Amino acid sequence: MKLDRIDIKILHELQKNGRITNVELADLVHLSPSPCLMRVKKLQSEGYIEGYSAQVNISKLGQTLTVFTEITLKNHRQVDFARFLAVVEKIDQVIECHLVSGGYDYLMKFVTAGIAEYQTIMERLTDMDIGIDKYFSFVVLKSPIVKTHMPLPSLFPR
Repeated sequence: MKLDRIDIKILHELQKNGRITNVELADLVHLSPSPCLMRVKKLQSEGYIEGYSAQVNISKLGQTLTVFTEITLKNHRQVDFARFLAVVEKIDQVIECHLVSGGYDYLMKFVTAGIAEYQTIMERLTDMDIGIDKYFSFVVLKSPIVKTHMPLPSLFPR
């Protein structure tokens, strides 16, 4: 399926507000409701839309700690990366994990109940012998900008 500018706009609007009505969405993308709904269904069936979820205001629930962690592995064979990922993907507190270029291998984002929980997780990971050489932790003090949507129209102009 080749996406056009209207498909990109539909995806952009849906990622900003997944609960928008089809009539409202159609108006925003300058289509009538029926063709708009057909496009949304096609985007879903083709896998461009993977699902819908609620954005929870976690600060309303209580205090949390966000930590970005740089992790360097001892060895860099495919099996070393696979062993590491097999363990960390099972940790609920790992919100993001990125294989990156540069001075370390992975940049991970943890959200925990506090520093003690983060420390326990990292001690367990280093004790498991899953190939961690070293890690550096960066505790988030404040997040003045957090966006939940990508700038699709500027990333994919059609």
